[in-house]
Amino acid sequence: MTAKEKVSRLREEMQRQQIDAFIVYSADPHMSEYLPEIWQERVWLSGFTGSAGLVVITKEKAGLWTDGRYFTQAELQLNGSGIDLFKDGIVGTPNYIDWIVSQIPENGKVAVNALTTSHANWTAVEKELLDNNRKLVHAPLLNNIWTNREGKLTHPIFVQPLSRAGKSAEDKIADIRAEMKQSGATFHIISMLDDIAWTLNLRGSDIECNPVFLSYCILTEHEIHLFVDKHRLEKEAVEMLGKQSISVHAYEEYFEFLKTVKNEKILVASNANQMTFDALKDNNELIVNDAPAHLMKALKNETELKGFHSAMEKDGVAMVKFLYWLTQNVGKEPMDEYSIGEKLLGFRQEQKDFVGVSFDSIVGYNGNGSIIHYKAPKEGCAKVTNSGSILIDSGGQFLEGTTDITRTLPLGDVSEEFKHDYTLVLKAHIDLAMIKFPRGTRGVQLDVLARQPLWNEGKDFNHGTGHGVGCFMNVHEGPQSIRKDYNPQVLLPGMVISNEPGYYLVGKYGIRHENLLAVRSWKTTEWNEFYEFETITYCPFFKEAIVKELLSDEEIKWFNNYHQLVKEKLESHLEGAVKDWFLKMVEPL
Repeated sequence: MTAKEKVSRLREEMQRQQIDAFIVYSADPHMSEYLPEIWQERVWLSGFTGSAGLVVITKEKAGLWTDGRYFTQAELQLNGSGIDLFKDGIVGTPNYIDWIVSQIPENGKVAVNALTTSHANWTAVEKELLDNNRKLVHAPLLNNIWTNREGKLTHPIFVQPLSRAGKSAEDKIADIRAEMKQSGATFHIISMLDDIAWTLNLRGSDIECNPVFLSYCILTEHEIHLFVDKHRLEKEAVEMLGKQSISVHAYEEYFEFLKTVKNEKILVASNANQMTFDALKDNNELIVNDAPAHLMKALKNETELKGFHSAMEKDGVAMVKFLYWLTQNVGKEPMDEYSIGEKLLGFRQEQKDFVGVSFDSIVGYNGNGSIIHYKAPKEGCAKVTNSGSILIDSGGQFLEGTTDITRTLPLGDVSEEFKHDYTLVLKAHIDLAMIKFPRGTRGVQLDVLARQPLWNEGKDFNHGTGHGVGCFMNVHEGPQSIRKDYNPQVLLPGMVISNEPGYYLVGKYGIRHENLLAVRSWKTTEWNEFYEFETITYCPFFKEAIVKELLSDEEIKWFNNYHQLVKEKLESHLEGAVKDWFLKMVEPL
């Protein structure tokens, strides 16, 4: 079926169940960012493949809301679907709830699937609808339309050993129980997949690019229950869970188990699905707060930070070999965006303990680089020659750490405009990397530093400046971030976060420079304890695209020191023509 045909079938189902509007969120039962194929409902219905967005279907109209990363992509993918694009964050774009209210009658019914709707979202939407004399109901309508979705997972679930985790599952559980006690809870539900994997020192591959597995975990004062496909647990994982007296149940038994829970004080995060809340709310006291593991996981221990450094060195070697290959062969042999991404994968696969990519590589040539989360199709993507520029955003999952890096490079002659903007974005990147800041600082307070060089010329970019990164875990990890939106989480030592300002001219080029940073202590004064960023990504930038006069002496010093660091980390792993090319790349500006 085409997207248009699927929407038509959905409207027939809405008519049967007397539903006036149906919302399809981009979510699974665990509120994952990247979804198992069986839960990619918004993608299936609309054809839009971006990682963020929601669709609303009414009896006569349909709309998709997404953010600035995906405006260009969404316009292309929604063509012919009958679904209109609503650009979040742009003046004049209505909030999707306001739009629904304007489209359906008073006392109308709005449906969502409560299994793929967080409690926080359900509560907010329900209140807005009730304030406008509309009602929110649970109705998983797509179950009756998408009837051929695959549901069988076969990936093994394995142990992340102490030598890489740096802290035992027993100690992590003890820390979580201490937080439970402090909040007065006798019972705690962990529903986020990365929180569960981190807590139990287990990994899987149920979600592409993310080493997690479908599961729920429940902690009481004396018991631990894991709901998972037990047949996929490797022998070592079974033994480890047994030593900790963790009861293993079938994943499908989770909600039946919740029905037996009574008279407990339950700590549950607001991002747990609404069906969990519905199963517990009548017979228990619910303490709605963040899962303790969420912040604990973000504060990397020394073993994890060493793992990051190791993974970054290997990733840097792969990137240098790849960039050498690309610059020496472009224009001499046939290549396109997709084949370039596959070539990069091949260089990463040569590295020890490489598991897979941490997200689908973004390889955007010339104008495609302006599509912020562009994914080149295998058939029909742009041919790449030795002219213009290319943006390559990629990353790898290694057993000891996760990487995420973006480099933009000229492939031949580029305009003075491109060089100017390339340097502005580099200024933004460097200014953030150099900053010192006091304890208590939030990411939103630093975001301006990565935008000021662009703002000074009336320019900006429509994505966050930095996201947290997991350790052999999800490449996008909370709770920390650096972005315009307010996030109350302060930056703390041990957090790893990206530094990725950009600039995009639709149809011409995209520019993004990305390294990963680790927050660490700098010094304590009479005013406060101060922190700084340690750049932990090792890969050169392209000097030929830099307008040196736009950089301050301090920025040039940082740039040269960074290239010296890259040289120290990678030189011994390179040889021959690649090494010769690399040594020229890291010469001072």
